[in-house]
Amino acid sequence: MKLTRFSLIFILFASLLACGPTQKDLNMKKRAEVMAIHDEVMPKLGQLKAFQKKAVQKADELAAMDSRDTARIKQLNVLEKELDQAYEGMFVWMRQYKLDEEDKTPEEIKLYLDTQLTLVSEVSTAIKDALAKSDSLLAD
Repeated sequence: MKLTRFSLIFILFASLLACGPTQKDLNMKKRAEVMAIHDEVMPKLGQLKAFQKKAVQKADELAAMDSRDTARIKQLNVLEKELDQAYEGMFVWMRQYKLDEEDKTPEEIKLYLDTQLTLVSEVSTAIKDALAKSDSLLAD
């Protein structure tokens, strides 16, 4: 009787474990999360370049008018650099992203994807921050 009860509990426990997501399934979800962040901000790169051009033009206009507003010119120059860094950051991330699953354990793949999630999130934040700053400094 005890053996039967123990066997039933063991079989139930084993079947519950077998139904849970595997590390491979979790890695697929993590990969999708990384790519979703990339896909969200990638279309904004054109906007980054447009704002960068506008920041340079405004700074040049102020400098040409012999403006005493050197603080504003400096802000625009800093913004231009931030926009460029955010733009380049996406391409730096894309060049280094190589998910080679061959000869890697699911745990190694998970570690790689965790790192990539952090990196692409930083790129996303840089892009969004630069665009928000552009909205405030270029809104004239």
